[in-house]
Amino acid sequence: MKRRTRNATQSLAFFLLTICCLLIVVPVIAIIVYVATQGGGTISWQFLSEFPKNQAREGGIFPALLGSFYLMIGVVLFALPIGLLAAIYLHEYAKQNPLTRLINLSIVNLAGVPSIVFGLFGLSFFVLLLKMGSSLLAASLTLSCLVLPVVVTASREALAAVPNSYREGSLALGATKWQTIRKVVLPQAWPGILTGLVLAVSRAAGETAPLLVIGAAFSPILPNSPLSQFNAIPYHLYVVATQIPKMPKQIQWGIILVLLTMVVLFNLTAIILRIQLRARKRRWGL
Repeated sequence: MKRRTRNATQSLAFFLLTICCLLIVVPVIAIIVYVATQGGGTISWQFLSEFPKNQAREGGIFPALLGSFYLMIGVVLFALPIGLLAAIYLHEYAKQNPLTRLINLSIVNLAGVPSIVFGLFGLSFFVLLLKMGSSLLAASLTLSCLVLPVVVTASREALAAVPNSYREGSLALGATKWQTIRKVVLPQAWPGILTGLVLAVSRAAGETAPLLVIGAAFSPILPNSPLSQFNAIPYHLYVVATQIPKMPKQIQWGIILVLLTMVVLFNLTAIILRIQLRARKRRWGL
């Protein structure tokens, strides 16, 4: 009787979990299919490589695509070293006391702050105080601040997942603490660190509010330095959808499909990296 009850409870729980999973997955797949159906006919090499014409009613989206690429490079260059070093200090060096717990809690809470707040911070600090202007550098730093809590949290969790026996064995062999972190801990934590970084870049790639506040330029001019004005796919989509009259719908759907593809590719990259790195660790017997 008890076995039947446990089996029935397990079946019910499995059924409810399956329903919850479908409620999440099915709408996402439906959105992807609908966007691909509406915008698939617009995607071509000319659309991706040409400059916009006639107020973006014709031509392509190359300046916005290149601007987004530069932004993501800037986010990686700024967010990865700062976030990783902060995570190493918080987990490996800092003593666990009320101050450290408060810092960790603050980092987690920062991940939930609306992106418009980071945009206002970037406007007041980078654009006005540091006089960077509405530049590619100011936008990269602002988006780096936006995703920094995600990078720190993911890196700290990846470091925490490394067994302490690895650290103890390295220290017992005479290695210093920094040598242990660099040669033993970080290689084991890389799958989680890289996954967190790619997911953070994926979030930054789709953000529009910070770019609106900082002042991205709806311009066909390509940025030639970090202090140049720039365009990006989310900002380009916002302008063509709200500011340009008689904008062809197929171009709007094409831009949406490009942005959605970028985000999906970033997430797939994170999954593939994690699988490959974990498979490599298993081959090494770790």
